[in-house]
Amino acid sequence: MNQPALNPLLITEAVRAALVEDLGRAGDITTLATIPAGKQARLVIAARQNGVVAGLPFAREAFAQIDPSLRFEAVLSDGDRLAPGAVVARVEGEARSILSAERVALNFMGRLSGIASLAATYVAKVAGTKAVIVDTRKTTPGLRAFEKYAVRCGGAQNHRFGLDDAILIKDNHVAVAGGIRPALQAAKRVAGNFVKVEIEVDTLAQLAEVIEEGADIVMLDNMVPADLVKGVAMVAGRMKVEASGGINLETVAAVAATGVDMISVGALTHSVGVLDLGLDIEIA
Repeated sequence: MNQPALNPLLITEAVRAALVEDLGRAGDITTLATIPAGKQARLVIAARQNGVVAGLPFAREAFAQIDPSLRFEAVLSDGDRLAPGAVVARVEGEARSILSAERVALNFMGRLSGIASLAATYVAKVAGTKAVIVDTRKTTPGLRAFEKYAVRCGGAQNHRFGLDDAILIKDNHVAVAGGIRPALQAAKRVAGNFVKVEIEVDTLAQLAEVIEEGADIVMLDNMVPADLVKGVAMVAGRMKVEASGGINLETVAAVAATGVDMISVGALTHSVGVLDLGLDIEIA
């Protein structure tokens, strides 16, 4: 699978900050104390469970920043499927350098691979429907670009990246603005030709107002499948329909079967586990 685009400058900066955090004031004192200078080693990064790999560029960068002479070979690409025992990458060179970089490399890879793997599981659950799985802004502060990248590696898609690239009118906006119609009217006055306007509704009565006023996307929040089916029928293709609100792996297939266009899942980034990637070290 081709790697989805991610700005390499962001990777460089994030890895540098992570290494500074890990190495602290004195560096890797354990490795310096126990491993002779000049000792060579080969490190194999291997999967311990099924999943989808993501984060290889971060691992490469971590080893390169610690020691540019290290030789890093990515056996797989971000977005590739993993089975237990699959070799993901190899790195060879100064043992001290490898050991000092390995935790930062694996922290990035484990977290991002966990996200990619969960995204792929959701995507598989809605196969055969038109529904697209999308993420949310419920990301780790400072790591949004990377976590959304991992979502794409897993075959899902990104919702808006931040507050500045789309208008999404939530229930609090509606309450403060004075209702569905005034909120939509105000949003459309400032949206321009290239900014999408989406609005969240909790009831089919609110949806009827949205249909009359018009929007690009309507989010049906916390609705049961029966109401989602009614909502999709009411919209009748006049705008995109997104389902949201506590959707999980047990419920996502039923939601997809209602005919919605998108399903947003905050759990892709806010409740994900780390994919287990193991280390096998061989003395060269």
